[in-house]
Amino acid sequence: MSAHDHDDLEYDHHGHGEQAHGGPHRHSGDEASDWDASYADSEQRWSGRPNVQLIAELDGQAPGTALDVGSGEGGDAIWLAQRGWTVTGLDLSPVAVERARRAAADSGASVEWIAANIADRPLPGRTFDLVAGHYLALRRDTASSAIGAMLDAVAPGGTLLVVGHGEEHRATALEHGFDPDEYLQPADFAAALDDGWTIDVDEVRERSDASDPASHHVSDVVLRARRA
Repeated sequence: MSAHDHDDLEYDHHGHGEQAHGGPHRHSGDEASDWDASYADSEQRWSGRPNVQLIAELDGQAPGTALDVGSGEGGDAIWLAQRGWTVTGLDLSPVAVERARRAAADSGASVEWIAANIADRPLPGRTFDLVAGHYLALRRDTASSAIGAMLDAVAPGGTLLVVGHGEEHRATALEHGFDPDEYLQPADFAAALDDGWTIDVDEVRERSDASDPASHHVSDVVLRARRA
């Protein structure tokens, strides 16, 4: 389970884009090791920029506590921290977490970093005003535990924000050996919400930076829901 902190896609690494995502291109049976090996292919895998949909949804909002699931090299978590949020960044890959820690130190941002799989519920009893995941690489075989862990981490009155790629991303992903259907999408989270939630945004949205050739896709699926 990794996901990432921006919006560049590197299909030569079999999927992901911090965000664009699939899984690591090595498959040892140990996801953390696979992601570490994948990150080892480059000194910096993602752009370091925050996701454009995170900015669209949170810019100007009063800060609180935030959990960035699949925090990658830290771009989203650092952006939130720089705007006054108390942020925990969570990623499966210790290599990614160490890079994020260095990036945060370089930027002067204070972030708590944890190397763990959200499906293992590594934060028992802790809740956050915001739980965010962008282009999550959470496999469907962990669906129940991963979705449950993320929903349970949202505090009463808090917000869940999940962003995925638009449908035009599918063909390109399949060409590069990544099947989006093997991974959780915003619709899976929407389907898991009960009457204790209000969906404020559930839409396909054009990316404001769609003209950027590094983006590799032109739309995002954005789900923002509020817990009662």
